[in-house]
Amino acid sequence: MSLDDLPVRDDLRGKKPYGAPQVHVPIQLNVNENTHPVPAAVADDISAAIRGALDGINRYPDREFTELREALAGYVGGGVTAENIWAANGSNEVLQQILQAFGGPGRTLLAFPPTYSMYPLLAEGTGTGYVTAERGPEFAVTAEIAVAAIREHRPDIVVFCAPNNPTGTALPLEAITATYDAFDGIVIVDEAYHEFMPDSESRATTLLDGRPRLLISRTMSKAFAFAGARVGYLVAHPDAIDALRLVRLPYHLSALTQVAATTALKHAPTMLAMVDDIRQQRDRLVVELANLGFTPHASQTNFVLFGGVDDPHTLFEALLAEGIIIRDVGIPHHLRVTAGTETETTAFLDALGRIVAR
Repeated sequence: MSLDDLPVRDDLRGKKPYGAPQVHVPIQLNVNENTHPVPAAVADDISAAIRGALDGINRYPDREFTELREALAGYVGGGVTAENIWAANGSNEVLQQILQAFGGPGRTLLAFPPTYSMYPLLAEGTGTGYVTAERGPEFAVTAEIAVAAIREHRPDIVVFCAPNNPTGTALPLEAITATYDAFDGIVIVDEAYHEFMPDSESRATTLLDGRPRLLISRTMSKAFAFAGARVGYLVAHPDAIDALRLVRLPYHLSALTQVAATTALKHAPTMLAMVDDIRQQRDRLVVELANLGFTPHASQTNFVLFGGVDDPHTLFEALLAEGIIIRDVGIPHHLRVTAGTETETTAFLDALGRIVAR
C-alpha cells in the first residue's frame, strides 16, 4: 500500500509536500526565523495571559478575534481599523484563504520567480492556475515588467513578495500601483519581511485608500520572533475581509493563539528592539561575504542571498559538517543564509572562511 494506491486528486499525484530540511544542528540559519528568543519579561506576560485564557478553554474562542484585530490595527497604524484586519494561522493560511475566495478552477495566479516557494503549492491546493513572468536584472520587478506580464497572461490574481524571498529584493510602490491599474483582479503584496526594510521606506499599506482589490499579507513570525505561534494577518478593504469569512473554517484561531498574539503586540517596542540588531548582522553578512569572494545581493529582509558558489550542495554539506545549516533555494550557484545573532553570524562567517581557505 502506498499513496499512489489511494484515490487522491490526479493533479496531486507525484507531488511532494513543502518543507525545508529539518536538521538539528547548533546553528540554524536556513528558514529565515528570528533566532533571538522572545524577551523573558514578555514571555512571562504571555504565559500569564494564556493561563488566564485556560479558564474558558471549554468554550469556543471569539470567532471574530476582535481584541486581536484591534491590537493589530493599532500596530499597523496609518488610519487602519479593526475592520481592515484579518488574521489566521500564519500568513500561509491567509494566502490560502485569499486563493480560496478569489482563485480556484478557471482562474490564475501570476507570480515572479524566484520567489516564495509556497505560492505554486497554494495555487495547486486551491485548484488555481499558476503562471509566471521573469524578473529583471538583480531580480527586480518594475512597473513595466509587471504590466507586460499582465497583458501577456491575463491573470485573475497577482502576487508580489515585497521584499522578495529568497532574493531580498525591494519592490517599488510604482510597480504595485501600475499593476492595480492594469487589470481588474486581486493584487496581493506579501510583506512578511517589511519590518526589516529601511524605516524611511513606504510600505504597501500607504496605498490602500481607494484600492479595494489590494490585499497586504503580513506575519508575526519574523520580526516578532513568533514563528512557532503561527500568526499571520491581512490588511485590506473591509469588503475583501468579508470575502475571507466565506471560506474560513469556524473558530479557526484558537483562544490561546489569540491571547498570545494580543499580549505580544502590547509589547511591540520590546519585541521589535531586536530588529536593528538583525539588520546590522544582515549588513555585516553582505560585507563579509563579499570579502570572502562571494557575490551577495542587496537585501531588505533578515537574510542574504549570495552567488559565486561553485557547488552549492558541496558548500551546504561542508557547513552542515560544521554544525551550521543554511538554505539551497535552487538558484544556480547561490545559497541563502539567515541573519542570526551576532554569535551565530560570527560562527557562520568563521566556518565559511575555513571552508574557503581549504
